[in-house]
Amino acid sequence: MSTARPGPFALWNLGFRPFYLLASAFAAVSIAVWVLQYSGAIAGGLVRGPAYHAHEMLFGYAIAVIVGFLLTAVRNWTQRETPAGGVLAAIALLWVAGRVLMLTPYPMAAGIVNALFPLAGAIAIAVPLFASGNKRNYFFIALLAGASVAIFVLHLSSMGTIALPPRASLQAGLDIVLFVVAVVAGRVIPMFTNNGVPGAGASRKAWLETASLAAILAVLALDVARGGGAVLAGVAVIAAALHLGRLCLWHPWRTLRTPLVWVLHAAYAWIPIHLVLRAGAELGWIAAPLATHALTIGVIGGMTIGMMTRTARGHTGRPLVADGAEVIAYWLVQLAAIVRVMLPLAVPVAYFWAVVASGVLWSLAFALYFVRYWPILTGPRIDGKPG
Repeated sequence: MSTARPGPFALWNLGFRPFYLLASAFAAVSIAVWVLQYSGAIAGGLVRGPAYHAHEMLFGYAIAVIVGFLLTAVRNWTQRETPAGGVLAAIALLWVAGRVLMLTPYPMAAGIVNALFPLAGAIAIAVPLFASGNKRNYFFIALLAGASVAIFVLHLSSMGTIALPPRASLQAGLDIVLFVVAVVAGRVIPMFTNNGVPGAGASRKAWLETASLAAILAVLALDVARGGGAVLAGVAVIAAALHLGRLCLWHPWRTLRTPLVWVLHAAYAWIPIHLVLRAGAELGWIAAPLATHALTIGVIGGMTIGMMTRTARGHTGRPLVADGAEVIAYWLVQLAAIVRVMLPLAVPVAYFWAVVASGVLWSLAFALYFVRYWPILTGPRIDGKPG
């Protein structure tokens, strides 16, 4: 699987290119349709309820960004090739097929194809990781395989084939993505902070790294075992404290003048918020969707928009400096999270308008990314290098 040579159309040269472009377009259009249908502006039927919405944002959007990132990162970690050209296009086509099948009355076909996508990503990164003996990153293979299982179980439960609530598989998938984000963030945010902000002094403590990640795995284990309630709430609060401590060591207040860095800190700050809200939801104090959207919009949306700009700039030979359009996109995602989570907490009667406004802000952010990055992701590197 060789890297495509530089050419006028470079979309299939490296994994981040097609998946960042597809994910941003899907994020913008799908949520716009969801908001129109939720608000009653268009007739229902295309987007079939909250379960469809949750599935597509988690196993459609988020997994696409993760696979695109890993196909790119693994090449750097191993100095071995990851899929490009026709093989990369085939993996992207598999993702597109999954989105199309979700709109058809063929749930088993949709389940199989959607489960195959992260499995294809797992195989694609397993080849160079195993060949190079890069054991440190083997767990990413297991996480993608775990996402594949969660997807298929979700489809089986949705069809009534197995006696398991669809929410259980969705929650496991959310926990898996949260763990991926926490691992990657712990590796890159301190480094990006110190490289991008002179004197930032971001640091890490080994025990805190281990404990914070273990706490998320404990939440995942409890969700898989369906052990909610006070026990899960307690674990979530402990996890929140650990991740807040982790963030404080990175000195986020020193990054405010560097958007390409602060966007990652802002996204990470939603992790302890999500975990505290998750505890509140388990105890019946708040509505569970508020905790979920702190994760999906605040953490996943914020981290992906930040990484999609930074890695796209870096891997196309551009300066690591966010321009005006990118900063606007960052703020739109943050505002979408604040409106969706904090407004209903403060003013419960505003729930409907919070959902609508948040969806509009989210769609604008990713539409802006798509328009801004179309020429960047489809064109060759400006320094003439492959990738």
